Amino acid sequence: MEDIDKFIAATPSLKFAFAVKARVGPIQDLGQTARGHRRIIDILGGEVHGPRFAGEILPGGADWQIVRPDGTIEVVARYTIRATSGALVYVQNDGLRVASSEILARMSRGELVPFDSYHFRTAPRFETAEPSLKWMERSTFVGVAARTPDRVAIGVHEVL
Repeated sequence: MEDIDKFIAATPSLKFAFAVKARVGPIQDLGQTARGHRRIIDILGGEVHGPRFAGEILPGGADWQIVRPDGTIEVVARYTIRATSGALVYVQNDGLRVASSEILARMSRGELVPFDSYHFRTAPRFETAEPSLKWMERSTFVGVAARTPDRVAIGVHEVL
């Protein structure tokens, strides 16, 4: 059992795969719903580039958010990337953004705040019919994200 304990306690390593830079629209605040304080943010387009993958983000996706009573924001973004080869890749990116009430208020007003003043991490998953991109469906990824008034940037790292 010692071997299994060592194995599961080992720290995995990360390898940078690509960056996602999505242009986003204004927050649509639906208010308090049966599921919580719901917000929707349209994804207008953007680009993807890096050593493992590149393409463009197609308009039409969105980020569906729930703002918890403590201010933590649960994000579920769904959108499509057209790879430089023309292949389509569906993305579902779940995550959490956590900040102090002061930082959240500044961000809600559209202010740019220091990226290290909040925690924004995601777990992107990918689907594609393109054989050369199937590695994306068989890998686990962690996203390190940052929010600006009109954009979300995510460094996507493959867990090794």
